[in-house]
Amino acid sequence: MKELLRTTDIVLLSYVNSLLGDAGFPVLIADVHVSSIEGSIGAFPRRVLVAAEDWEECAELLTDADLGDQISGRTASSGISQS
Repeated sequence: MKELLRTTDIVLLSYVNSLLGDAGFPVLIADVHVSSIEGSIGAFPRRVLVAAEDWEECAELLTDADLGDQISGRTASSGISQS
């Protein structure tokens, strides 16, 4: 599994989960329990994980949905992957 996105925005999380699920990509939302324990104050972001072999396609799907700046490991302006 590889991290695609990290956010405290539950609306964005729901949208991304739905978008990827509708496209047929299995998604794991990590850190849900930590977020619940801390009282939902938004201190701990939840992570969207996808299979490593699906990462590029999922990133492209989010970019097409105008969410490219939300993808983990990319700069907001260029969309270029950071090492």
